[in-house]
Amino acid sequence: MGRLDRSFFERDTLQVARDLLGRRLVRMVAGQRLTGLIVEVEAYIGEDDLACHASRGRTKRTQVMYGPPGRSYVYFIYGMYHCLNVVTENAGFPAAILIRALAAEEGKEVMRLNRAGQPDGNLTNGPGKLCQALHIDRQLNDIDLTTHDMLFLENGTPAPEPRIAVSRRVGLNVSGWAADVLWRFYVVDSPHVSGYTEKGRIADDYHG
Repeated sequence: MGRLDRSFFERDTLQVARDLLGRRLVRMVAGQRLTGLIVEVEAYIGEDDLACHASRGRTKRTQVMYGPPGRSYVYFIYGMYHCLNVVTENAGFPAAILIRALAAEEGKEVMRLNRAGQPDGNLTNGPGKLCQALHIDRQLNDIDLTTHDMLFLENGTPAPEPRIAVSRRVGLNVSGWAADVLWRFYVVDSPHVSGYTEKGRIADDYHG
């Protein structure tokens, strides 16, 4: 099926974010593939971006964001949820993309067990949900997604431009330009995006 290699991730973060839509996230658990097509992402770029974890500089937690592109950044929030990010751009510059939602494919029976009591439409339509469904936690932080056997990304089918929309990022507690940039990208007609309701703009309306 073809993995995404390092050259995919070492490009401009906003371009990578758009290009991640339609790609396949693969988690191997006990020899079984748990997969989903990416339908929603958010970009976080540099120390000047107040919504970015790296806005406070290089720390033990954010060190991975400064590392080589194509690595995973998994963090724990609210004492409850894990979130998966992929590191982008050149080593030394902190940038990453949050995987916000998937359209679940292979291994749904395992995802249903991991998300007990939830309907199929609620398995992977949020960053914490998809990590729970695919059993992604801090043990998978700072791994090389281009070579690792347990977590990686495949080519999938990139979403065409007419299906890509953009909006402001979700749930930020910041002000200024970081609150307003259109750095959330999603597949506009997908039923699997998160419950965020702000009307997005077609990606062609955004010029960086």
